[in-house]
Amino acid sequence: MIVDNIKSIYKDIFKSYDNPSLEDHINKIIELDAYLPYSSTFFCITNTQNLTFEYISKNMFSCLGLDEGLMKTQGMRYFWSRMHPEDVEHWLNALNELMNFTLTEITFEERKRMSYTWNYRIKNAHNVYVNVIQNTTPLEFDLHDKPIIGLAHYTVLDSKINLQVSATAKLLNENKEYETKYFNNFSQKLLSDGLSNRERDVVRLLILNLSSKDIAERLNISSNTVDTHRRNILKKLNISSTGELIGMIRTNNFFVF
Repeated sequence: MIVDNIKSIYKDIFKSYDNPSLEDHINKIIELDAYLPYSSTFFCITNTQNLTFEYISKNMFSCLGLDEGLMKTQGMRYFWSRMHPEDVEHWLNALNELMNFTLTEITFEERKRMSYTWNYRIKNAHNVYVNVIQNTTPLEFDLHDKPIIGLAHYTVLDSKINLQVSATAKLLNENKEYETKYFNNFSQKLLSDGLSNRERDVVRLLILNLSSKDIAERLNISSNTVDTHRRNILKKLNISSTGELIGMIRTNNFFVF
């Protein structure tokens, strides 16, 4: 799929009706970048109205080695031109499904507490396709409460890791914990697709070595319910212990956004 076609579909997904000003908020985020260490993660402030990057953190070059000038002048079109051709259609489907889900299933108030994650492969400066996991939190909405300005975190993973293109929508609850509201795998279906949204939340918290009681408090459910989820997770993945589950994740044999 050529870049012009991507632009057309992308703009249709994120069609907006106003032009918000976020200069003060963006400037404060830029100030913080000076204090952040170099790592495998960088962030950008994205504008889906004009397909630009309002800001690109300094880690982008160390992560991907791409020309910051081209990122700023050509915006998302330049970034898309480096996406793996096999991932483009899956990625666009993921964005479209996430937007449809948000507009039909998430209330206006809840949209301010949503976070979205998806992944794809990007060609770095050495012409190697690396995995990128993008997590975007909306900062500003149009007159119809459609997200248009976002804070996007990009985590770059080794090219040898085989990741399927997936998308997740999570809601930050009153306990400041993410609850999965939507998940879909847009590539080849995997065994892990059989997990429910709540089971994905439990897996994510188990990785943090939290007890069933702690997980229950964060997700507003009972400890017995958490234990039931834990048993179902092990059964669905055909493994015998939480330790084995964590081992699968650390060896990249299983992945949960």
